[in-house]
Amino acid sequence: MNFKNAIKSGFKNYANFKGRAQRSEYWFRILFYLLVVVAGLVLESLVRGISLPIALIHLGLIIPTISVFVRRLHDTDRKGWWWLVTLIPFGGLVLFVWMCSKGTTDSNRFGQELLKPE
Repeated sequence: MNFKNAIKSGFKNYANFKGRAQRSEYWFRILFYLLVVVAGLVLESLVRGISLPIALIHLGLIIPTISVFVRRLHDTDRKGWWWLVTLIPFGGLVLFVWMCSKGTTDSNRFGQELLKPE
């Protein structure tokens, strides 16, 4: 999946917490999120004293980012609730390893195998 398709898929599945997401879809979504946040920070620095742009960015992108995160966990055959492990110390490292790992190649309890190989 390329960058453009990953972003389209992210907004198409805005609050879809079911199914699976490829590694490329997840990582392109994270890249998009970071680029938008950096652009918001630049805008915020240009318009001094107003923190509204960055707050709106986070508000608008938090749900689709969590949903692609959950779908990525589903691709590795883990429940979406595992994202809560980021709330404990070093839990993010475990999730980082899972996000980098290859998903299941066959169908799993969260859906059919992904049609396009990575």
